[in-house]
Amino acid sequence: MPPAAATKLGHTPPDGGWGWAVVFGAFISIGFSYAFPKSLTIYFKEIQEYFSVSYSEIAWLSSVMLASMYAGGPVSSILVNRFGSRPVVMVGGLMVSAGMVLASFGRTIMHLYLCVGVIGGFGLALNLQPALTIIGTYFQVKRPMANGLAMAGSPVILFTLAPLNQFLFDSFGWRGSFLILGAIVLNCCVAGALMRPVNRNTKAKPGAEPGRNRPPAEEAATPEADLLTGEHRGGGGSPGCLKKLIDVSLFKHRGFLIYLVGNVVMFFGFFAPVVFMAPYAKHQGIDEYSAAFLLSIFALVDMFTRPATGFIGNSKWIRPRIQYFFSFAVSFNGVCHLLCPLLPGYAGLVVYAVIFGLAFGMVCALLFEVLMDLVGAHRFSSAVGLVTIIECAPVLLGPPISGALVDIYGEYKSMYYACGVFMLVPGIFFFIMHFFNYKRLDEEKKQSVAVDMRTCEEQLKPQMSQDGGRAHEADV
Repeated sequence: MPPAAATKLGHTPPDGGWGWAVVFGAFISIGFSYAFPKSLTIYFKEIQEYFSVSYSEIAWLSSVMLASMYAGGPVSSILVNRFGSRPVVMVGGLMVSAGMVLASFGRTIMHLYLCVGVIGGFGLALNLQPALTIIGTYFQVKRPMANGLAMAGSPVILFTLAPLNQFLFDSFGWRGSFLILGAIVLNCCVAGALMRPVNRNTKAKPGAEPGRNRPPAEEAATPEADLLTGEHRGGGGSPGCLKKLIDVSLFKHRGFLIYLVGNVVMFFGFFAPVVFMAPYAKHQGIDEYSAAFLLSIFALVDMFTRPATGFIGNSKWIRPRIQYFFSFAVSFNGVCHLLCPLLPGYAGLVVYAVIFGLAFGMVCALLFEVLMDLVGAHRFSSAVGLVTIIECAPVLLGPPISGALVDIYGEYKSMYYACGVFMLVPGIFFFIMHFFNYKRLDEEKKQSVAVDMRTCEEQLKPQMSQDGGRAHEADV
């Protein structure tokens, strides 16, 4: 396991202790944030018939919820920076619960967009980001492992909710199910209660910041941290109150910009294959429970993939160049979607669910770890807030565009081909750009060392001259 690097957090992360309780709370909070919108797809066909809407219109339900979750990122960042993770997560749980209860009385599809999509989605934003942020304050050496375990909450909860939602629908209808789900999601408040602020009495040693795409051992030993952050030289960021709330100077950070550009393209095809997995199976004449079981298979594989990816990403071979691992995971997703239409029958869909669960789990386990690796834990809250507000556009538009393709062509193959391209292209982009980014970082490190050596020599020259003069006087 790589050694710890020095941080700018103002304390030394304990890498354990109560941190594991925090990981469990994050496991629940992150799990509901990502699994909830996916699990609601079980109700799509019935809600679609109830309100007499098209595939693209019903797809907006999950899309608005996910987009609201991402759009609420900056607000969540500001609240976390101001109040800490614990109260923000608890308020988020109450908001999602309220949204589901109000949605159960809905009479139009717009009512569901507002209650499930906007209110519920914003509540999920208050659940997601604080859970991601607090892990960076408790873990450093074991951070990829902790992130992998926390991100495993999504498939575990999805694995539970997928068959549960089918049972609830059969027993109580979609309205009664939404009422019960509103009660279940209150567990996020319990998760928030576990997120006790870290003990900051142990001060961190001064030095380089972590998360610079560098091996941790090199980080700890390398001075001039600003040269190795991947930031361009220039202004010092936005002044005043905005700078205190959220760090917009990240838009001058080279690694952050690479991450942002690739992710914007990737998210057009990231969620749609999950949203349409069960409807695709039903379209092929597969019964409802078998279609729902595909989500459970997907979630089961995803469940074990995420912590496994965290352990692999924490190894001394992978962590120094973890961005390449992420690039492979994104490309793997693209190839998976391109092959999906070629797999026939229910057996083919089961194979696809297994491979997709593996690929999807790898991306999700690394998605925020690689961002923290790029910008450092102390800037992560601002970074994830800026990323999510920009990503809300592709998250919002991705599933409806995919649904429109289904409406136009009357089948799902074109939708899966489009999603495959949207994933494969950014995967290749990440490989290429991080190759040049790593190369540039190595050059900057060498320049930094050379500058330090010249500075030391210049400082020593007057002293050596004085010592030489004294020696000459002594000889005389």
